[in-house]
Amino acid sequence: MRYLMIPEGLLDGKIIPVTVVFMFADEIEEAGLTQDEAIIKVAKEFTGPVAINIFDKNAITTTSDGLVVEGAIVRMGAADGGKVNEDFGILPMAEIPYSEERIKDEPHLIQWKKLFPERKLFRGPDPAKKLIPVHNVTITGRASNNNSATEMMNIITMEELIFPILGQLECINDGNVIVGYTGEEISVGIGMTVAEQFGRVFPHPQFHAGETAHNSGEYAKTLKREIPCIVCDKKVIAEKTIRALKCGCVPARELGCSPVVLSVARALGSEIDFDRIQPSAQAELDSVGCTREWMHEKLNLTEEEVIARADELIPGVTDGKKHKVSEIVFEKELVI
Repeated sequence: MRYLMIPEGLLDGKIIPVTVVFMFADEIEEAGLTQDEAIIKVAKEFTGPVAINIFDKNAITTTSDGLVVEGAIVRMGAADGGKVNEDFGILPMAEIPYSEERIKDEPHLIQWKKLFPERKLFRGPDPAKKLIPVHNVTITGRASNNNSATEMMNIITMEELIFPILGQLECINDGNVIVGYTGEEISVGIGMTVAEQFGRVFPHPQFHAGETAHNSGEYAKTLKREIPCIVCDKKVIAEKTIRALKCGCVPARELGCSPVVLSVARALGSEIDFDRIQPSAQAELDSVGCTREWMHEKLNLTEEEVIARADELIPGVTDGKKHKVSEIVFEKELVI
């Protein structure tokens, strides 16, 4: 059975603190294994710290700022020394049942209704089913697979990797990624969440569109600024954001007011719900140049122009280098 991996070590001079492994739910089932068995077996292939993510390509998930995207992590694990901790090494993601009430409570999910009504939705784990450490994390030895498998850490060296879901989806779909440092805009954007049940970071609905989870003013831009990251090609996030806007989602109303979402809406001349952007969120946005005056400067570009100019229009990532996934992700075979 195959698996994909990004090895621990240096990549473009950036520290990748743990090996990252991607596996696939359908292939695990075809091999006659449970997902837990697959995580335990692949862990034995490595002597160092490993983060292990199992994907269902036919499911959907959400980004922290509310985009609905194809492909979802359905189980995550952490391994070290070939072992997986019995209590804290594996966590399943909760399937979110579809209902009109859910759409009402989480209005960004109008994208689910319009685009993917037949697909299953997964985000983070259900804390009622298993005691979960803060920030939805699995831990074994040195390996920490955090924020529902989108931030990995070696908890001895304290080196981190920010690996947003869209970057991981590019890896399993043989697309393009950017390797760099997270930078100030993404550091601010990480806090601009939408309120969700079993969210990737928060198990219960907490911070609504227009609010900030960081609530740390100008300091927010420094929180993740110097941490290595692997993110999707900016054209990809431009396309996904445009699609959400066309579904009727509005930044600070259905979508979080992250610099990326605001940049795409500004470029298109789309609506932004200024009244819902809270002063605490605006202070963080101001610190990276996303002022009210900047938001009101509508560029009125076409969708095609926004996608073509995505590298220019969408902020985030410093010292970044674009890679074909085949340059950094390697396919291996697991003998079962």
